[in-house]
Amino acid sequence: MKFTAAVAAVCVSFLSQVLGDNVTTPSSSKVTLPATFKPPQVFKNANLVHVISLEKNYAKENINVLIENSSPESQDEYFLPFTSDQMEKIGGIEVKDRKDATVTGFAVDAVEFDPSSDTQYYRIRLPAPLPAKGQQTLGISFYYLNSLSPLPAAIQQSDKQYLVYEFSAYTPSVYPTLKQKTEVKFASSEITDYTKIAASGETKESPQKQGSKLTYGPFSEVPAGAVSPVKVRYEFTKPVTHVAELERDIEVSHWGGNIAFEERYTLFNYGANLSAQFNRVKWAQAQYFNPTSYALKELKVPLRVGSKDAYFTDAIGNVSTSRFRSNKREAVLELKPRYPVFGGWKYPFTIGWNADAKSFLRKKSGDSYLLNVPFIEGPKQSEGIAFEQVQVRVLLPEGAENVRFFTTLPESSITEHTVDLQKTYLDTIGRTVLTIKARNLVDDFRDRDLIVSYDYSLAASLRKPLIVFSSTVALFVGMWAISKVDVKFSTK
Repeated sequence: MKFTAAVAAVCVSFLSQVLGDNVTTPSSSKVTLPATFKPPQVFKNANLVHVISLEKNYAKENINVLIENSSPESQDEYFLPFTSDQMEKIGGIEVKDRKDATVTGFAVDAVEFDPSSDTQYYRIRLPAPLPAKGQQTLGISFYYLNSLSPLPAAIQQSDKQYLVYEFSAYTPSVYPTLKQKTEVKFASSEITDYTKIAASGETKESPQKQGSKLTYGPFSEVPAGAVSPVKVRYEFTKPVTHVAELERDIEVSHWGGNIAFEERYTLFNYGANLSAQFNRVKWAQAQYFNPTSYALKELKVPLRVGSKDAYFTDAIGNVSTSRFRSNKREAVLELKPRYPVFGGWKYPFTIGWNADAKSFLRKKSGDSYLLNVPFIEGPKQSEGIAFEQVQVRVLLPEGAENVRFFTTLPESSITEHTVDLQKTYLDTIGRTVLTIKARNLVDDFRDRDLIVSYDYSLAASLRKPLIVFSSTVALFVGMWAISKVDVKFSTK
């Protein structure tokens, strides 16, 4: 990956001015408030459009809302309500100004105030306080993992799969909404069942169906906290691919000029289970016609141009049904599991590859280095992939210190970070390891940057070769000394 001068300058400035002495990550995503907390009624939603995308195997929601300060004082805190169950499944919350892309600095934090309450909140802090009667258009996006359920739960291996999703036609809000509508997008127009809402006043019967889209509303003057439960059932003849755990290791070698990547997946298909035993013969016969299937048959992993030495293993060993294509334009690792992964089935596997360090590593000044790698890569599928738990480990050279990092992931996605030492082959003090943990990510965040800054002095880089050299010399000197010892028996 090539750095542009602008990106490098921004990263260096950010790392030098904002980050701490040892290791830094985005600010805490938890805010503790009193148990009696209730969001103050200081805003109203003048206009709101809620877009729900069910085109992939997870739910993506966008809330575009024009907020207005209805209090006499300036306000900078806007609250979003979620149920306790939603809080466990939500991820990737991002906020931006829909009308002015140059406005940045929206901070999103989860609010902790009463764990027993079914209503929890995320707090959005505006970049600048909104004056009385002032307006601002917010674009709020987030994802729900494990929110789609198959119906029926078990089907034949050649049957079609249908999923169910539940939501509210009224967008949940702690503030009154003057006008709103909800749009639901599907992967196909085969929408077998959906909740209907009767006409009321000027509001027509909902929803209106147009191809693969349902529209609920528009609704007028919806009070704060109002909900209207809706359930939709639709065809989804693709696997519901879910990665319960991803462990990604990035090993940096200055002497070898190489960066080694390895990713270990615990993958599930959360689609409909088989109602009968898997029939291998019928499966092989059907593949001649290449039908659509809700079983996972293959994975494609696009890598950075210049990647090499790719491999693919599972619990048994090396998997030969894979192909790696690499040229000047692309690098793709194509994988085929040992068996089709049907609903409820599990497939753990490991992939790895090497890359030239020059594509990711730059020297800033003196002994300082800047590493820019994707936070996650992995398979890229048309049906999407969800990642529940992600652990990224960056193994820096032995002696690296003053480690700092920054990522373009949403702040609320990062849950933990540590810097430790790990001893590997021929190490003395051990290699510096930066570990970052995140949760509830999706493939939309593929290739988001992870930028790591660290110091690596000449003395530290010479430590290992000098120790290896001195140990080798000591070994030969010791062997020479032992060879000079006379161990023969005397005849006197």
